[in-house]
Amino acid sequence: MKSFLLFSVFCGLQLFSFCAAAAEARPAMALHGEAKYPANFAHFSYVNPEAPKGGELRLSSIGSFDSLNPYIIKGSAADGISALTVTTLMEQSYDEPFSMYGLLAETVERADDHSSVTFNLRKIAQWADGKPITADDVVWSYETLTQKGSPFYKAYYADVKNVVAETPQRVTFTFKTLENRELPLIIAQMPILPKHYWSDKKFDETTLTPPLSSGPYKIGEVVAGRSITYIRNPDWWGKDLSVNKGRYNFDKITYNFYRDQNVALEAFFAGEFDLQQENVAKLWATAYDAPPVQDGRIIKQAIPNTHPNGMQGWMYNLRRPQFQDKAVREALAYAFDFEWENKQFAFGAYTRTRSYFENSSLAAKGLPSGRELEILTPFKDQLPPEVFTKEYRPPVNDGSGNNRANLKIAADLLDAAGYKLGTDGVRAHEKTGVRLEFQIMDANPAFERWSLPFIQNLKKIGVKANFRVIDPAQFQNRMQNFDFDITTGVIPQSESPGNEQRDFWTSEKADIKGSRNYMGIKNPVVDELVKLLISAPDRKELEARAHALDRVLQWNHYVIPHWYYGSWRLAWWSKLDHPETLSGMTPAILDTWWVKK
Repeated sequence: MKSFLLFSVFCGLQLFSFCAAAAEARPAMALHGEAKYPANFAHFSYVNPEAPKGGELRLSSIGSFDSLNPYIIKGSAADGISALTVTTLMEQSYDEPFSMYGLLAETVERADDHSSVTFNLRKIAQWADGKPITADDVVWSYETLTQKGSPFYKAYYADVKNVVAETPQRVTFTFKTLENRELPLIIAQMPILPKHYWSDKKFDETTLTPPLSSGPYKIGEVVAGRSITYIRNPDWWGKDLSVNKGRYNFDKITYNFYRDQNVALEAFFAGEFDLQQENVAKLWATAYDAPPVQDGRIIKQAIPNTHPNGMQGWMYNLRRPQFQDKAVREALAYAFDFEWENKQFAFGAYTRTRSYFENSSLAAKGLPSGRELEILTPFKDQLPPEVFTKEYRPPVNDGSGNNRANLKIAADLLDAAGYKLGTDGVRAHEKTGVRLEFQIMDANPAFERWSLPFIQNLKKIGVKANFRVIDPAQFQNRMQNFDFDITTGVIPQSESPGNEQRDFWTSEKADIKGSRNYMGIKNPVVDELVKLLISAPDRKELEARAHALDRVLQWNHYVIPHWYYGSWRLAWWSKLDHPETLSGMTPAILDTWWVKK
């Protein structure tokens, strides 16, 4: 899918071939403008084309798994399946906002009026059993993912009208709208699955039987819940393509699963796996003084991250009555003393998140003006007045731990919203009786130390909360069923947001279990802004529409924003090496690193 981690037509079915002829067959396409790399380019600039093949990469994952099908709601799928064993029609580059290059498809034809896209498949493309990958597989994959897969796919490809296999190597998608400029590219990212393999199996059920692959790796040993190993296929049909030169260098890639981060870190220092991406600032600052780091056997490095960070924060579940009032959501944010907690728990390493498109040109800043103001003005009567009068900033403290002023603001907001203190010290609404009490649910024990001071501050203003850690599998299940009050969540973003925004924010997804509208947002203005974002005709307009959506999300207080860090914190055993130039979008460990000879 797009990188962390988705058509009234003038052509009838009988005219597909004629319509496709109106479009030029090309080896690449870009969302806006032209793709960076020319036809017949040698390799991507961020790889080492001479990287040696061989060796094993051992990685860690937290939690467990009980499935090898990552495309359905049921179960917890093992890491790496999509990235290593499944191929897509085209391959995204890591050094452009959004460009796609031929993989399964040798060429692509986009209709000039944006009504359709046609992919011409390579005759050399084949499944691991030697059977060819055909247009029928593409059609079956689309139909199966949208009908039996995660609800995400139905939302992602919602503007597809129909799909037709014209020949064994040619497949055409026609669209319901002429405005969805991103749709051809996200279709190009669709995982292509083997129709013949799944013909006698239930796609929507979990399985620990390795499915038939088409990618650079096959699934090897599987120890349910504990480890999974991928074996490089030396006969992979795609290994000599320009998009794959210098990539997929490890002979084996193994994921070992650990119950928590502390256990995993000790295992890393003991040499049980090869690379650790550290997400806890305190550990990065204090825990990496182990002997293998001191003597140079482990390399520790922060690599600049230019990828949009999206939004991490405590997400409200608006399906709960205590969070349906925007004033309540705003008030509770004043109880989070980020500046003090950042100093105490992260040595001041983090920057406060303000935007749903943080760390990118898509983030709203200042006051709306120009094109953004034009977009927002028709909705003025439906929006909080602050959208037009104030730049959004989460509440700020001085870092001293004295949060009295902000707690006073919070208490005043709750009073005005009708939530009065009861005899038990907990606020309840004076008319409805709704009490301000809830649970903060998380799968990561590391968030407990951040949550407890927040909970203590909430108590001071008459709000009762507690923190609960649950195992990752249960956490995933409860998130898919929207069974939480508040949880730590992350909404990832790409350089080119589009169709996936439907699944994040729109009203139609709020009540569909398995969608990523975790918060249950039902806001008609947000719905319209998502439509506008998807139909943006160029990069400048995309940024203006993203700013508008961002600002409306901000001022509705759907989350209490957390923080971000502008680098990837990586530590790796010195047996590994990487390209001299790493993309700022991703360190691309799986596919561009290698074992030293």
